[in-house]
Amino acid sequence: MEAIAPPPAPVIVCGALCKSFPDGRGGVTNALAGVSLEVRRGFMVALVGPDGAGKTTLIRLIMGLLSPDSGAIQVLRRDIVRSPKTGESHISYMPQKFGLYEDLTVQENLDLYADLHSVPAADRAQRYAALFAMTNLGRFTKRLARRLSGGMKQKLGLACALVQSPRLLVLDEPTVGVDPVSRQELWAILLHLVKTESRTVLVSTPYLEEAELCNHAVVMYQGKILAEGSPREVADHARKRTFRLTLPAETKPRQAVASLLTFPAVADAVPEGSQVRLVLKAKVAEIPQFPLASAAQEVQPHLADGFMVLLRQAATTGAPPAPLKTTPTVSAKITAAESEYPVVEVRDLVRRFGEFVAVDHVNFQIRKGEIFGLLGPNGAGKSTTFRMLCGLLPLSSGMLRVAGYDLRHARAWARQEVGYVAQKFSLYAHLSVWENLVFFASAYGLRGNRRKQRLTWAMEEFDLGAVRFHATGHIPDGYKRRLAMACALLHEPTILFLDEPTSGVDPLARREFWRRITTLANQGVTVVVTTHFMEEAEYCDRLVIMMNGRMLAGGTPAEIRQRGKAPGISEPTMQEAFIRVVMDEERALHKAGGA
Repeated sequence: MEAIAPPPAPVIVCGALCKSFPDGRGGVTNALAGVSLEVRRGFMVALVGPDGAGKTTLIRLIMGLLSPDSGAIQVLRRDIVRSPKTGESHISYMPQKFGLYEDLTVQENLDLYADLHSVPAADRAQRYAALFAMTNLGRFTKRLARRLSGGMKQKLGLACALVQSPRLLVLDEPTVGVDPVSRQELWAILLHLVKTESRTVLVSTPYLEEAELCNHAVVMYQGKILAEGSPREVADHARKRTFRLTLPAETKPRQAVASLLTFPAVADAVPEGSQVRLVLKAKVAEIPQFPLASAAQEVQPHLADGFMVLLRQAATTGAPPAPLKTTPTVSAKITAAESEYPVVEVRDLVRRFGEFVAVDHVNFQIRKGEIFGLLGPNGAGKSTTFRMLCGLLPLSSGMLRVAGYDLRHARAWARQEVGYVAQKFSLYAHLSVWENLVFFASAYGLRGNRRKQRLTWAMEEFDLGAVRFHATGHIPDGYKRRLAMACALLHEPTILFLDEPTSGVDPLARREFWRRITTLANQGVTVVVTTHFMEEAEYCDRLVIMMNGRMLAGGTPAEIRQRGKAPGISEPTMQEAFIRVVMDEERALHKAGGA
């Protein structure tokens, strides 16, 4: 009988780790509460969980950047608690904000990290060649890091982390803010490292489809591990609970999702093209009758489905947040005539920066109460288009009307109709939550009773009372995003612009966010959003995909999904469709250039 090979030796062993931090109010927050974990050699292990689950704290403890209050950590068989710097030459760490030097070239950044890790000069040429082949950065060695796209920066950061050929690679949310094509390329590199070089990788990610690529997934919540195992084992927590609902033709998927999430039995609901994916909190023996659905079928659960079941079970209150209480701007019902009224009109829109054409004759219309998505890889021109729509950047040529105002002549007037939530936190960090609200109320010209009413509405609607007097720079990210949304809605805008509003946000917070956005759209607010989360693109009524400043595709989520059909892919996801559209364009450009 052939002997069974023993499992690979553990590279990381954590035992009963506890870590707390002062909460700023005289108490403490337990970031980790008795966490035990093993990461075996040659495995890729994903840490997933909502904000505040303890993922980053656990990673920093493993890297020796923090000391635990109690518990033990061994990394590569060495005691990290006693000797935090031991074994650094065999471990590479890529934090959320990796330290690239913006004014150095790609080659200079690599040389610097090779010097820091004492990589022998004789080994560098071969190592660099392998890294350039892996990341496709060989053509850009003389380009300054600040001139790279977001995806290229992440790949350079990974190359710098790999320059010493580490045995253990630790990554904290390496693909946040990166488009799907670049994310796919980065993960191809990681999978190659694990498969061909038996590297060990520990990675935290808010993208559950990324965690599904790993050997092992660890679900964390409030400083504890809820479950761990292969992605399939985690997904099985949603077995006999996951269904795909077909909707009547007149029902918008995002509206069905918002309604379904109010049912106590529902753990999760997300739009999928013209359908809805629904997960129940408890198993059922047979397919139940679902409200709003014309048909239903049980489907194989994904890791995301199991994740949501686990979190709903663990949450002290499983009920979803209440919908918006106050009508922000207009009547909750939009007439048929109003629904056809173009609130935003874009014709032959062009924006040049010197000789460079960032936006090249773009055309679209957005109707009242519609959620409209601008998608594209990094550098596609969508952010430039977005800034012109907001009145933050003048157009070079073409026509752009927002809320009836021609932005060539009346940008200041149009801005009174607009609410804007920036990708990066843009409130005043040194002011308290309340002081930020008061400042923005004054900036929008709110006075007297109306100002008082809107400030009260914002505090109550976004549940900001607990952090009212806290400095905004020190409150949790979830509260920061609520405050940003509250400030953007204070003056009751008719159009809301959201620039990657949930970048780096966990799935639970994204569900809450999109429930609010759906409520706003139902009440007549027009929403324009950019996002790299393809799951979020499903909430849009219509969307466009841009690249090189031009529109490549447009339509409903269901119509865009059809662009992803290929041999072996009969039911493409939005991400597959996006990648197909972008890659087809790249191939066409390459062919034209070659010709």
